[in-house]
Order: sequence, then structure tokens, then C-alpha cells
Amino acid sequence: LDGGASQHETFDPKLECPVEYRSLFGSVPTKIPGVHFGAQLPQMAGLADRMSIVRTLTHEDGDHGGATHWMKTGYSWPEEFKGKAPVIPQQNPSIGAIAARYFGPTDAAGMPRYVRVQSNHGGYPGDDAAWLGAAYSPLRTHVGRGDTLLENMGLRIEAARLEDRRALLAQLDTLDRRLDSSGVMQGLDDFGRQAMRVITGPAREAFDLEKEDAKTREAYGPGLGQELLLARRLCEAGAGFVTLNNGYWDHHGGIIPGLNQLTPPLDKAVAAYVNDVTSRGLLDEICLVITGEFGRTPRLNGGPGRDHWAGTNCAVFIGGGLKMGVVIGETDSKAAYPTARPVSVQDYMATLFHVLGIDPRIQYHDRFGRPRSMVESGEVLGELV
Repeated sequence: LDGGASQHETFDPKLECPVEYRSLFGSVPTKIPGVHFGAQLPQMAGLADRMSIVRTLTHEDGDHGGATHWMKTGYSWPEEFKGKAPVIPQQNPSIGAIAARYFGPTDAAGMPRYVRVQSNHGGYPGDDAAWLGAAYSPLRTHVGRGDTLLENMGLRIEAARLEDRRALLAQLDTLDRRLDSSGVMQGLDDFGRQAMRVITGPAREAFDLEKEDAKTREAYGPGLGQELLLARRLCEAGAGFVTLNNGYWDHHGGIIPGLNQLTPPLDKAVAAYVNDVTSRGLLDEICLVITGEFGRTPRLNGGPGRDHWAGTNCAVFIGGGLKMGVVIGETDSKAAYPTARPVSVQDYMATLFHVLGIDPRIQYHDRFGRPRSMVESGEVLGELV
């Protein structure tokens, strides 16, 4: 939820607060006893027994760039940049890039392991592979914006002619890769092999939403709904990690019309997804996570709106073999800070690694040859396993 969705209006409404703090839309009871969601999420509330909610995800960076990097890589910016406005290059590999490194950039059928579905808002740095190598950055695509990916994924010459060209290229290319300390040539080689597997395999079908049943497409709704449906198709076809940026949820002012525009489509899309994967027997096979880079200030400003707030944020886990119907953590009376069970970003990251079947303590060597831990201090959320 790019820009940082309000915890008060989504998953921690706090209706007992004074009016200047509480959810602007009221709340709705969920299928988890005693738990309420914001009133604009009635369909999700009705399916909450197939979700688990973390209400105390917390870090210390109230700037979009640094917070996005923290949430997508598990690591904060260097101290001198933390909380500052300028956007700096990505410092650590993203969770998706680590998955691509662990499993390989594509599977045997040519399906990309890591896909980034681009939205209208491009988002802040955090999705790429950084020092792991460009081959593990995501394949980027769009939905409904004239994207040429499907066209480019098809063969434009006969397969035999393509094979002849590949053989000729191999004969002409005599560069000793050991002489390239930058790793650029290795990255190009990896990209070439990955592209070849994609265009000669069945992956193209998964990217084509026209192959999906019309009733299912309608159930998900437009915009985010179609992006989430594409993500389901990609995961079903073998993608290991798909990320979507939805928004923009940065409501310093105009929070009422802003949420009127964004929250009902989120509710519709997620409810359709839950029902869809349940009917397909995929609920335990795919884990959907909903979160943003941070939460919003407890007290409403005069906009009305809510400003940046790193003190507490919500995350929703759906499926993936995790325990459902669980609520982790409690916040204070104004949903400002955790009062029980604070969850760090590294805990969140370790839990995603658990779902993916990756040892959270796995290490990879950086460009200087130093072993780097992908998760240094986080622990899997025991309430979910």
C-alpha cells in the first residue's frame, strides 16, 4: 500500500479513541472474535478467519524512501540518511531478489521467479537486487497500460533459425569472463539465458489475462484487482515472488476522498482473491501479504489527514501454510505504539523466508567477497507457524 496506509482506517480502528484520533469511517466486526476492521473493508472482515493480522510492525524511519527500502529489503538506510528526504540508491537486495537468487531467475519452464507489477506510481527504490547482481532483479510488467511484454515474449523467427543464431553467437563470443571484475558481462549472460527460457517456454500464457475466465476478472475488479489476479496467475504458474505497488496512500490531507477511492477496490480485490485461491485449493500454496512502508499519525490534522508514522504499522498475511485467524500484537489506546509483541521488519522478513522455504540465516557474498546475512536478527513469528 504505497505511501503508507492508515492503521486507524484499515486494521486497527480504535473507535474508543477521542474523535480526533479514531477511524473516520467507523468499524465493522470480523470473523475473528473481538476484532474489528475499518468499515470500508466489510468483505475482508467477513473472510478474516482466513487471514492473520500483525498490528505492531514497527521501525524508525518516517520517510517514504528509507521506509520503503526497510520494508522491501529488511534493512534501513545508513544512519546518515535515515529520515531524510533525498532518495539514495538501493543498498541491500530485496526479499524477492533473494528468492530469485536462491531458486534461480527462472524455473525449468522459463517462468520468471521474481516479477514486479508496475503501477501508476513508480514507487521508491527497494525492489532490485543491489549487489546480488542484476540477473536477480524483477521482471517488470504492467496491466492495462499498453504494455508490450506479451508481444516481446513471443518468438518472431523460426525456432531453428534462433538456435542457429545462438550457436553463432557462442562461436564469436570469446571474451574471458574472468577479466570482467565488474560482473557486467556475467549479468548480460544471465539475462540472455533467462530471456531465452522465457520466450521459448510456456510462461507467456501466465501473463495473458485474456486467458482468464471473464467472471473471475469481473470479481476482482479493475486496477488493483487485475494486478492481483495477474499475481495469482503468475504464482500458480511457478513464479516465486510477485510484488505489487498500490496507491498512492499518502493522505496528509483529503483522507476521506482518498480512502473512498482506494479502500473499496482493495476490499473487493482481496476478497475475490481469497475466494478464488480457496476454490482452487491454493490458499496454503500462495501467501499474500498486505502492508505499506509505515502507518499514519494517530491524531488527525486539519486536512483532514494523517502524516507519516513509523511507530506502528499493520501487515496482513493470507495463506501460505501459516496459521490463520490470528492477531499479533496490541497497540496503545491511540494506535500509536506497540504495547505488546512489537514486530520488527527483520521478524517480518524471516517469516516470509519461512513461507518460501529459505533459511533466514542464509548468507551471500557481496561485491567485495564478504559474506552477508540476509536476516541478521529477525525471528519467524511463532504465532503463525
